[in-house]
Amino acid sequence: MKRILSGIKPTGDVHLGSYLGAMKQWPKYQGDNNEVFFFIADLHALNARQDPGVLRSRTLDLVAWLLALGIDADTNPIFVQSQVPAHAELGWILNNYTTMGELSRMTQYKDKASKAGAAGQLVALFDYPVLMAADILLYDANEVPVGDDQTQHVELTRDIAERMNNLYGGSLFNLPSFTKPKAAARVMMLDDPMRKMSKSEAGDGCIYLLDTEDVIRKKISRAVTDSLGKVAYDLQGQPGVSNLLEIESELTDSSIDSVVQKYANSQYGAFKEGVADVVCAQMGVLQESYKNLRSDEDALMKVCGRGADRAGSVAGKKLAQVKNALGLL
Repeated sequence: MKRILSGIKPTGDVHLGSYLGAMKQWPKYQGDNNEVFFFIADLHALNARQDPGVLRSRTLDLVAWLLALGIDADTNPIFVQSQVPAHAELGWILNNYTTMGELSRMTQYKDKASKAGAAGQLVALFDYPVLMAADILLYDANEVPVGDDQTQHVELTRDIAERMNNLYGGSLFNLPSFTKPKAAARVMMLDDPMRKMSKSEAGDGCIYLLDTEDVIRKKISRAVTDSLGKVAYDLQGQPGVSNLLEIESELTDSSIDSVVQKYANSQYGAFKEGVADVVCAQMGVLQESYKNLRSDEDALMKVCGRGADRAGSVAGKKLAQVKNALGLL
């Protein structure tokens, strides 16, 4: 049986970029031949200051979203990272097999540190990829779906695993494969299609899954396009149009070519309206399911508890194996 692992940080309202870049794909991994672990990476969220009540609420929001997407938590556990202590412990152990030079080359750290200023350049932000490696290696995952922005981090995970395998017998950690969604791995901001869609940027460029239909239509109608007046897929020459094409392609599971053909004779206004129709139709169904699930926090906490028990059992065995190999009691 193949084991698949994926996680998401509870650091803001869920947006279309995180949905299309990762979350929409997750239910597809479920099946008789797969065992899928989904986790809410709340420890990773601490590398920026969080309001405790908001962090707790956003964590449960994500549990509800995962269930709304169709995740069967009885067969594929949903758990919260901080409820499985092995993540933090293995993260500390892996620090001893990772160099400062490797971490200093991570482009995400450079970008976030430059924006955060001196007070925001936390050790946890620098060390983020090592905890991510621990998240992955604890479960001997065969496959880890990731977005483009995580490529460096997952490569480091493999480097750390190979380094420790070479030191301690060759089979301490499984080396997972990392997969990307077939399209829309990087959904871009509607108002600046050269930047990845991000909740930190906010404004009209980011579509949130709980945006109303009116808000979604307004944001898409204001999306940046170009002066060419032709719907074509050209990431360099028409990044704004291409971004909208990728969004519809991924939402409808259609090829880019078929979406381009659909709008071959359309002006940009009609093109945007058509994309908005697709987004609103899908978000409406998701929102209804989410709101019903989110209203029962006791049920969501039970899902987390069952998930933590199952994940903790797997992670605890791997951690014990690692500690034994290193001579830790």
